[in-house]
Amino acid sequence: MTQTHFGYQQVPEEKKAHKVAEVFHSVAAKYDVMNDLMSAGLHRVWKAFTVAQAGIRPGFRVLDLAGGTGDLARAFAKKAGPTGEVWHTDINESMLRVGRDRMINDGLLLPTLICDAEKLPFPDNYFDRVSVAFGLRNMTHKEAALAQMRRVLKPGGKLLVLEFSKVAAPLQKPYDMYSFKVLPWLGQKIASDADSYRYLAESIRMHPDQETLKGMMQDAGLDRVEYFNLTAGVAALHVGVKL
Repeated sequence: MTQTHFGYQQVPEEKKAHKVAEVFHSVAAKYDVMNDLMSAGLHRVWKAFTVAQAGIRPGFRVLDLAGGTGDLARAFAKKAGPTGEVWHTDINESMLRVGRDRMINDGLLLPTLICDAEKLPFPDNYFDRVSVAFGLRNMTHKEAALAQMRRVLKPGGKLLVLEFSKVAAPLQKPYDMYSFKVLPWLGQKIASDADSYRYLAESIRMHPDQETLKGMMQDAGLDRVEYFNLTAGVAALHVGVKL
């Protein structure tokens, strides 16, 4: 039985998706509050930078994977306008429901789909942009997911991967202390769930660093791959083009 990592644990591959789902079912209701607290609001800056790099124009077709509570999908929809097509997708129904309800409350109706990024139910060469923010590290077969993202992009289309990454060396010790002490404490106080936020810290450490992810995107067939370190590498935005 093939094993994979779930944070620092080793679990059977077929069980990882279920265990990740349990994490996000648990935190969905408090996800946005916790994001603001644990990043001191910086996640909003990182997402705004991602939207700017996406360069979405009216009429674009956009796929937002692991879209969660819908921050990027909402921003993309504003750029794509009424002639555009923005899909808000996630493998986790609880997260998707929170995001859908937020958008409906704002009068925004987007196509919403429970969707596994490793098996995308979309045709080849369909989207102008594909994005995934803070979701790739939770995927069991990242190479397969990246290949699927490239497949559904149009030639000339762009993939944007926003993810926690490897911080600059001088910040490593304080960042580790924050991640493994403060985050679980916040998770317990705000979301009544320390374990899910301990998994978050562990999953970040298990995720490929900036150069490794760049290579993985190139191996998936993407060209002109570059990355931008955000907040000294706490997060990084990787961008690649399908030629």
